[in-house]
Amino acid sequence: MNTQNTLDQLKSLKLSGMANRYEATLQLPVHELQDVHSLVGMLTQAEVEYRNYARTQKYLNSSKLRYHALPEEILCTAERGITREQVLRLSDGMFIAGGENVLITGATGCGKSFLACALGAVPA
Repeated sequence: MNTQNTLDQLKSLKLSGMANRYEATLQLPVHELQDVHSLVGMLTQAEVEYRNYARTQKYLNSSKLRYHALPEEILCTAERGITREQVLRLSDGMFIAGGENVLITGATGCGKSFLACALGAVPA
C-alpha cells in the first residue's frame, strides 16, 4: 500500500480533515497504530470536526463582526448592569434556537457592540 498515494487521493477528494489525521497517524510508531475499524472511525470523526470548524470560520468571516470578542472577556459589574449568569445564559445560544431576540441598550461607550460581537461569535 502506498501511503503517499492514499494521502494524495484524500486531498484530491477534498477530505482535508481525514488527510491531516491520516498524515499524523503515519508518524506514529507501529506499536501505537490502531486497528482498521478504529482508524476509519477516527478519520471520519476528524473530517466531521474539520468541516464543522471550517463552516464556523466561514460564517464568522462573512458576519463581519466589528470585534473579535468572546463571552469570557465581558466585564460583568454592577455598574454595567450585567451579571455573569446573564452572559452564561445568553452564551448557550438557546435564544437563537427559540427564535428570540436580544435587546442591548446602554450609554455610548458602555460596550454594547462588544457584547453583541461576543454573542455573535458563540456557535448556535
